[in-house]
Order: sequence, then structure tokens, then C-alpha cells
Amino acid sequence: MPTFNPQDLREIGYRLFQTAGCREEDSRAVVDHIVESNLFGHPSHGVMRYAEYLRALREGRFKPRATPKIVSDHPCTAVVDANGALGQIGANFATRLAIKKARTQGMAAVGLRNTSHIGRVGAYPLEIAREGLIGSIFVNAGRLGYQIAPFGGIDGRLSTNPLAFAAPRRQADPIFIDMTTSMAAEGKIRVAMNQGKSLPEGWIIDSEGRPTTDPHEFKGDPPGAILPLGGPVGHKGYGLSIMVEILGGALSGEGCAAGERVMSSNGVLVTAYRIEDFCDLDRYYDEVDSLIAHVKSSRLAEGFSEILAPGEPEYRSARRTQAEGIIVDENTWAQVCEEARWLGLSPDDWPGPSS
Repeated sequence: MPTFNPQDLREIGYRLFQTAGCREEDSRAVVDHIVESNLFGHPSHGVMRYAEYLRALREGRFKPRATPKIVSDHPCTAVVDANGALGQIGANFATRLAIKKARTQGMAAVGLRNTSHIGRVGAYPLEIAREGLIGSIFVNAGRLGYQIAPFGGIDGRLSTNPLAFAAPRRQADPIFIDMTTSMAAEGKIRVAMNQGKSLPEGWIIDSEGRPTTDPHEFKGDPPGAILPLGGPVGHKGYGLSIMVEILGGALSGEGCAAGERVMSSNGVLVTAYRIEDFCDLDRYYDEVDSLIAHVKSSRLAEGFSEILAPGEPEYRSARRTQAEGIIVDENTWAQVCEEARWLGLSPDDWPGPSS
């Protein structure tokens, strides 16, 4: 599979999205988010999304120059309608608003609707943590509801419903958690299909509820379903998924899972907490550092060489991939090139893979 210099992929993305009608600053926000997803080791939210988003713009499902607006505003809360903007544009707006409110009020919660797919949800709490606050986010898929089987069922009724959390540290990268409430993100199934690979056991079932490792069973007719997080204790992932439906979907006004097959928008709730309004800042940093040191002091299980703090795998992946390049499978790259040609661009003029 070809390997690309990350900056080359950014430059290609900027040109694609600006040609599709996006403002320069919006193109950069979307593309930088996408490429960082690849760097962090999450190709399910990486360059694979170029073609998806460009196709949605071409079909009129997203608005390339839409501007989010605040439709409900209170000292600690707000609701933002993104007017059909690309998801990263709406989510960045909501995140910055949450940071601003938390700095003056101590904490804030901002709902977001009508914004399409916001991408890798962990990016937004991480931005909050890099500003010195604690952040979290809950994201459903609006009224979409066919991907994830409820615990005890075999028919897809929910979405992957991710949540994320980040907290700053004194002299280290923030603690950083980004997870779905299902066994896998839907994008990971698509990555496996593009790469011609099987899935790990326990991720999905076919249309009759039988375990399978064939990713095509998930997209079959009739479709299979992804299982809730937790395997034999999947009621925990199922419960978390219902929680995200209510926080991200109901509170934002985007709506909860209702069986629709095409997602109009994520429903989002992003929260921010100013640490100093809860405890002494130095005491907070001491406690977090002590916690991580205590956890890492455990004896190692067989097959492990060290214990990593949440977020460390992503940070290490970013440093390694920045140096080694981003691998893009042939199917994904072919889809990107196809959308480029729709825009009248020639992929032959682009920087080629480094290997």
C-alpha cells in the first residue's frame, strides 16, 4: 500500500475542499482534523473521509460555506445550529464556545445540531485540555439507528455513539480517552473492507445473529450488526450508548436513534470544566501525576512491556507516523481520485506516495 508524507496529504486535501467550494480556513480545519486522525492511528476517521465528505458536498447534503449560529444562550449553556456546515466546523465552533463560557462561569455545556459528521470525537476534548481545562463530549448520530444491536438483540437499533474525555497534565500530554460504546467504530469495518481483511472475533454478527469476521456481512442485504462494547457484559456498552443518545441526541435537539438509514447530522454535547473553580490547580496536577505513577507501578501481565496512560498510544503513533508517513490503501486512494475528477482536478498533478 502507498505511503504518503502527511503534509502532502494536507495540501491535497486543502485543494480538494477549496475546489468543492469551502472557505480556505474551513478547508484547513477539516483537512487538519482528518490527517491528524491518520497520525493518531485512526484511519477510520482519516483520509478515507475525503471522498465521503466531498461526495456529500457534491450531492448537496453538506453546505460548503455555512456558518454556525447560537440558537439558545445562557451563562453556562448554549445550543448551536451549524446550518448544515461540515462537522468539524460546527464542532470547533461549539468547542470554542464551551471553553469561553467555562473560563468565565467555571463550567459549560454546549449542544450542537445540524452539522453532519464531526469526525474523530476525541479531537474536541483534547483541544479543551490543551487550553488547561477538562473536557468531555457525547456524540450520537441523530435519528440514524441501524448499526449496533442492543444487548440481547440481533437487529441494529443504535449507532456507535462515541464519547471522549481529556484532562491536562503539568508537564506531559493530556490524559486522553476516545471510545465508541460499540465494539468498533463503523469506519473500522469499512477500513477492513477496503483492505480486504477480516475482523476480530466478537465485533459483529450477521443478519441472523451469528458471529462472523467477514466485514461484508455488516453491509449485506439484509445487514448484520456491530455488537455493543463489553462482549459477555455488553449491557455496559449498551447502557452507555443509551446515555449518549440522550445527552448527545435529545439535549442537542438533533434527535435520538429511530431507524433512519442515512445520517443527517451528529447530535453533540461538549462540556468544559475550569479546574481552579473546583480545586487548587497545583493540587490537581499533583493528584493526576500521582495517579498515573501509581497505575504504572503495577507488575506487567504476560505479553506486555509497559503500562501506558490513556492517550499515550495515540501520541506515540503520531510521532512515528509523522516520520514514517501515512499508509493509504489502494481502494481509499481510488475513491479520493474519483472525487477529484468530479471536481475537475487531475490526481496526476499531485505529490505521489513516498513509497
